[in-house]
Amino acid sequence: MATKQEIKAESRGVEGKGASRRLRHAGKIPAVLYGAKQNPQNIQLDQISTQLLAHHEWFYSSVLQLNLDGKVQKVLLRDIQRHPYKTILMHLDFQRVSETEKLRLSVPLHFLNQEKSPAGKTVGVVITHEMNEVEIYCLPKHIPEFIEVDLSALEIGDILHMSSLNLGADIEIPALKLGKEHDLALVIARMQKAEVEVAADGAAGDVPASKVAAPAKGAAPAKGAAPAKGGAAAKGAAPAKAAAKKK
Repeated sequence: MATKQEIKAESRGVEGKGASRRLRHAGKIPAVLYGAKQNPQNIQLDQISTQLLAHHEWFYSSVLQLNLDGKVQKVLLRDIQRHPYKTILMHLDFQRVSETEKLRLSVPLHFLNQEKSPAGKTVGVVITHEMNEVEIYCLPKHIPEFIEVDLSALEIGDILHMSSLNLGADIEIPALKLGKEHDLALVIARMQKAEVEVAADGAAGDVPASKVAAPAKGAAPAKGAAPAKGGAAAKGAAPAKAAAKKK
């Protein structure tokens, strides 16, 4: 089960873009709290302390203890908006959590023992992580902070899918109910392909005569090149400068 973390918030009665702008100038973040069959509520959080929380992985996938005006309630972060180029948070959405209602949320994957696996010990093998998180469906009390993926037995050519995750009977992966084509790959181990194949029939610059392209029809020979043996002169070509005079 995920560790529950507490964050502090305050109620706010003002709405609109102008009010939100003034809040940000005052070092606050406008936010909204909804769900659990209650009316949405406008709240605000401290900008600096919330930025520090946003650096932690659990902030996005754990049940949070929202201390709103001294009253603590369980919530999940559902959306976060950041400034396009400034290091400030623009808006947050929180959903109230009911212990009796199942939730869908994405949980991060932690890959373990990759270096100890047969594939990880083999030179030239590339191991790619196709997914960094997976969506689950369960009651709040069963939400894991992260899901461990043990790669110690990973062999060359192996592909681990979502269905290989051992989450227990209390946690479901909704995508797996949609069919086999939705059982996406988590990890792929394969040999790295050579980027460039070097020809073995000669050193660089030694090109077989059979590979040399013939000159285009009517094209002048290369500078200093001797004319082809028995070849006819090009149409309209001038006689050689050193041609002998007929006696």
